[in-house]
Amino acid sequence: MASLAAFAAGLLFGAGLLISGMADPQRVLGFLDVAGQWNPALAFTMIGAIAVAAPAYWFVRRRGATALGEAVVLPDRFKIDAALLGGSALFGVGWGLSGICPGPALLLLTGGSLQAAVFAGSMVAGFFVLSALRPQPAVRPDAAHKPPVAR
Repeated sequence: MASLAAFAAGLLFGAGLLISGMADPQRVLGFLDVAGQWNPALAFTMIGAIAVAAPAYWFVRRRGATALGEAVVLPDRFKIDAALLGGSALFGVGWGLSGICPGPALLLLTGGSLQAAVFAGSMVAGFFVLSALRPQPAVRPDAAHKPPVAR
């Protein structure tokens, strides 16, 4: 059921990107061009997204679970570390250079966009680099082979 809900949320998100025009990199770059022909469309899209997401986020924070009862562990809101700063900087540079972020990149891939393919390929490569650099949690050899305890 959770996978179906995630799929439906992804479809809704993709539809929102198409309806708002945020799948168009030129519209996004127009928002980032504050010294030229600035286009405020992305600001209005963000305001709408925040208006929808804020009540859902509040609900999940208070309840500690999704509407379907799945447990949610939210990140520490006050922890600022090198990974957060570096990831934010990489995201900002990639977004500023291409006008594409991960959601629209996946949507644009369905239309065969070369720009989206380069972006998505770089994003996937970044996932592998992060996985190689991030320390993996240690698993005790004896704990990996024990069956779960019935209660």
